[in-house]
Amino acid sequence: MPEDELTALLTLNRINGLGPTGAKFLYGQFGSALEIFRSRDHLKEIIPGVDSRLIEALDGCGYDSFIREELEFIERHGIRCVTPVDPEYPARMLDLSDSPLVLFSLGNVNYNASRTVAVVGTRKATEYGRRMCHTFIKELQELCPDVTVVSGLAYGIDVESHKSALECGIPTLGVLAHGLDMLYPNAHRNIAKQMLTQGGLVTEYMSRTKPLGSNFVRRNRIIAGLADAVIVVESAAKSGSLVTAEIAGSYNRECFAFPGSVGDPYSVGCNELIRDNRASLITSASDFVDAMNWRIKGNSGKALQKELFPQLTGEEERVYNRIRLKAQGVLISTLITELNIPFPRLSSILFSLEMQGLIKQTPGSLCKPC
Repeated sequence: MPEDELTALLTLNRINGLGPTGAKFLYGQFGSALEIFRSRDHLKEIIPGVDSRLIEALDGCGYDSFIREELEFIERHGIRCVTPVDPEYPARMLDLSDSPLVLFSLGNVNYNASRTVAVVGTRKATEYGRRMCHTFIKELQELCPDVTVVSGLAYGIDVESHKSALECGIPTLGVLAHGLDMLYPNAHRNIAKQMLTQGGLVTEYMSRTKPLGSNFVRRNRIIAGLADAVIVVESAAKSGSLVTAEIAGSYNRECFAFPGSVGDPYSVGCNELIRDNRASLITSASDFVDAMNWRIKGNSGKALQKELFPQLTGEEERVYNRIRLKAQGVLISTLITELNIPFPRLSSILFSLEMQGLIKQTPGSLCKPC
């Protein structure tokens, strides 16, 4: 049996067929990976109906040479590992049912930047798409200097977004579909090296994991999960960026798209997202910042709130003022990150605000003003 938590998590990662949702469920039931292995003989009693193949897999897992070599690789290359119990773990992903139990990173990665935007799109970017990408990120940096840009380091819009962020001095995170012992595509190696000092590379995959097609689909959920909003710049009718947009919607993230010419094959996806109300239309960073209520505002509203709701404590007022700025709601994980309030205390504050009829909590850990 594994002897420490990281070894247990890496071992759990190697169980074929378990998947991120199953692993997260088990982790939630037992509170740690080590406890999963310790309780494997009683798994059927604790989780009725559990597949016996899982119990056999847990019984067969040991501290094998692969895990030992992986731990050595992590230490040798200075790879940072974060798990759900670490304060550095992305708070935006804590409540997601399929969030990874381990994230590996290289560089200066801040998972909990106050504002994070995912910019994605087709691998066959046109001149229009590249221009939109560069213009948007340049304007965004001027309006929100503290923003972080996330993408997938793929060809096309992904790498253009990373390049633009680097040029503008914005931290940028590249989410990979393979281990940190390689880089795909290799053509982006120089960009990736620059990102290590201004952001970094992130993956849920251990070394020796090849960039298989299915890994890119799983990777897209991390791109969406790390961000407050997903922006699709260009997309064909079938594209990985549309998958990211769909996942973003399931995570209650905001989704935006740049419109394109009717009939343009690399604007079809964006136009359909807008037509079907799965994404809001934007034509500039200003549109986006307004939609997200990210513009710097004065303090006039604060005095009004004190007058209208004198019964609110200071922390309650802070939380309510953040929620009331966004009619479509704010994720609990976002409140934890932005307001730096621990979840147990935030939960109590939200309950109080709900009892006073000021907010309502909806499925998906979303808080909305009443």
